[in-house]
Amino acid sequence: MSWSPEAFERAEALIARYPQRRSAVMPLLYIAMREDGYLTEDGMRQVAELTGLTPMQVDSVASFYGMFKKVPQGRYLVSVCTSISCMLLGADAVVSSAEGEAGVPAGETDAEGIVTVEHVECIGACGGAPAVQVNYELVEGVTQESVVEMVRWLRETKPDVVRADELQERFGGTRSFDPGILDAQGAVGPYPAFDPYGTTGGDS
Repeated sequence: MSWSPEAFERAEALIARYPQRRSAVMPLLYIAMREDGYLTEDGMRQVAELTGLTPMQVDSVASFYGMFKKVPQGRYLVSVCTSISCMLLGADAVVSSAEGEAGVPAGETDAEGIVTVEHVECIGACGGAPAVQVNYELVEGVTQESVVEMVRWLRETKPDVVRADELQERFGGTRSFDPGILDAQGAVGPYPAFDPYGTTGGDS
């Protein structure tokens, strides 16, 4: 499946920021995920062609980093941190509750293709443990009860854009710090929200 003209335009704009085309491999993988929903073989071959790398080299990058998904994900990726700070404050129970509400074990997607649950290593919010991300939008101070409400809300309302501030207000608790600037754009799929990549809910 060929990329959209907009995707190629974004790709060339990103490549132009780097001294070598190959340096843009990771941003281009996000564009590939935005186009297909996950990293397909065709998408990775397209990245290889754009960067001058071999498909195997692109695949080695995609395989190393956990945020590059090579299998289909749900519309909402619910990632529960289970590193030490979060684990000590109940992350295992949060994962279990998320699994129970979604009806799937961690690493799987519900039958409707709406929610994928996963456990992840430290996401840098130890002061607000247990921490959860939805499409990489951070929520801190999540409890067993609030993660159930969160998963239910995602499945029932199916928001077009997921925003950290709204998630925090609805389902969060203690935060590690208050953000200096709120990001009003938010994520539109199971990949990080980056304005130049077309993965935000803004006007880009």
